[in-house]
Amino acid sequence: MTLETMADGPEGAATLSGPGRSLTSSRGAKVDIAFRFALYASGILVLVVIGAIMVQLFFGGLPALLAFGFEFFTSTEWDPVSDQYGAGVMLYGTLVTSVLALLFSVPASLGIAFFLTEVAPIPTRKPIGIAVQLLAAVPSIIYGMWGFFVVAPIMKEYVQPILIDGLSWLPVIGYIFAGPAKGTGIFTTSLILALMILPFMTSMYVEVLESVPGVIKEASYGVGSTTWEVFTTVSVPYGRTAIIGATMLGLGRALGETMAVAFVVGNAARISTSIFASGATISSQLANNFNESLPGSLLQASLLELGFALFVISFLVLALARYLVRSRLQG
Repeated sequence: MTLETMADGPEGAATLSGPGRSLTSSRGAKVDIAFRFALYASGILVLVVIGAIMVQLFFGGLPALLAFGFEFFTSTEWDPVSDQYGAGVMLYGTLVTSVLALLFSVPASLGIAFFLTEVAPIPTRKPIGIAVQLLAAVPSIIYGMWGFFVVAPIMKEYVQPILIDGLSWLPVIGYIFAGPAKGTGIFTTSLILALMILPFMTSMYVEVLESVPGVIKEASYGVGSTTWEVFTTVSVPYGRTAIIGATMLGLGRALGETMAVAFVVGNAARISTSIFASGATISSQLANNFNESLPGSLLQASLLELGFALFVISFLVLALARYLVRSRLQG
């Protein structure tokens, strides 16, 4: 091994040459090749797993699609006795509960995030933030049990009667709040889902609001803006792309939630115009019926087709999120 001095700089640069350097370069090249191979393998593995899930669900549910055709997704009949199945009720329940959960959770999450970043005293921000994040650690089945034994009775005795008496008489929208107070149902399910997705959305909203440059907010306060005006005209517009992404992430979590929904949705295979009525979602139907389905039966095929529909819906939600974020960035 020799030491050579490069004279192309003002002070020179020492480099090593000889067999040692060649051996080191050879080993580095081999490690780099192995590392790149591992990265490609990881990326391909994700695609293979997603493709395998899609193929399994599609071909597993193909007998139901062949038996009922496209009407399987529009029919509201679900009768295991006569072997007639349709996904309309479950699709309706999944979409309605998820959208209502977002309507409840987005304002609350944004409010909590802005409170933690702008309003709350500094010593209290970390404890409150940890408390919100701990909600994500609660198992789904615990949310379901709490919703069934605590929230549903409260809704039945106090909340739903007031909403029914006060809003069911309104024209056009009154039918949404009509019906008897049962406690369980679409409305209660949406509240539980909103609470479940709140910590995920709140944590992302906090990161978004903390990324807003302080000089912009200080300038807004300097010209006389109120806290509300800073929130609506500075913080939210600045981070709207990330806020959209966080909202779609919460929607994806709400779409696929299973055990908590199965406890409080009522599991009734029918569509009602009232949000207080019982219903069913794709995930709750799968949880309640899959163990009872026989391998190769039309019921099992219908359940697998429901799973495929949920997979497609989740994929479309993520695709829409990417499109919205990209359009905002380009705009």
